[in-house]
Amino acid sequence: MTRDELAIDVQDMTKRFGDRTVVDRIGLQVRKGEICGFLGPNGSGKTTFIRMLCGLLRADAGRGTCLGYDVIRGSREIKRQVGYMTQRFSFYEDLSIAENLDFVARMFDIPDRRNAVRLSLERLGLLERQQQLAGELSGGWKQRLALAACLIHRPKLLLLDEPTAGVDPKARREFWEQIHDLAAEGLTCLITTHYMDEAERCHRLAYIAYGKLLTHGTVQEVIDHAGLTTWLVAGPDLHRLATTLRARSGVKQAVAFGNRLHVSGDDDRALSEAIAPFKTADYDWRRIGPGLEDVFIHLMGSSQDNFSS
Repeated sequence: MTRDELAIDVQDMTKRFGDRTVVDRIGLQVRKGEICGFLGPNGSGKTTFIRMLCGLLRADAGRGTCLGYDVIRGSREIKRQVGYMTQRFSFYEDLSIAENLDFVARMFDIPDRRNAVRLSLERLGLLERQQQLAGELSGGWKQRLALAACLIHRPKLLLLDEPTAGVDPKARREFWEQIHDLAAEGLTCLITTHYMDEAERCHRLAYIAYGKLLTHGTVQEVIDHAGLTTWLVAGPDLHRLATTLRARSGVKQAVAFGNRLHVSGDDDRALSEAIAPFKTADYDWRRIGPGLEDVFIHLMGSSQDNFSS
């Protein structure tokens, strides 16, 4: 993979607030036209990392490039070629959809502003609602407006921070179809999400916890790298069984999935010994491949909170 193929190529990115290191020497490579899922628990440093990438926050240490520009010294150039969708809806609620888009177009000094707004309205299916006030929109339509604003200046990189939080399943699916359409046109996307079904829609994943990058790769690479063995269990009183199993050596997690348990460990032999006494006629045990959620719960459990005493 050459540098010309990479939209993001950074190493050792670090940010401290006081004596707390919230992003700790993270390196990340994202190819042009790739959808990269950026995952981790709340407070893990995802938003801080994104803000450093797009020049809104200066890194304390690190090096590399974003869109070919130095990630430390080229923030002004990077900002003009990035679309950043924040966690919170950040547009004027007393302006219409069209007025909000026109305002963003003015900020980017876009030539033929009226045509740019019209094209953005058409692309995101907002044309018939263009006079509706932003404050009157549902979550799904606010999401469309935010994405339209991110795209109006034709960026090369989209940074989307939990863009589907609070959005219904239909709107989420439509959003991801739009993202894949954009990626097929060559746009690079870095997306934070807590939804495992969305993570599986990404080309590659990076998982951080408490400021440290723990794993990265395709979905299958991330699962394989975790080295987990997982058993699916059905039977009576699973809550009590889970509580008992969690106390046994070799069991890293016992998590309810509906009316089943996923019991996992990172040592196949130790896990087999731990569950052997419970393989009775009362329970149906079946070995399965671990899923992303199993892996991420395991990673969270094995990482140390950088704000703990």
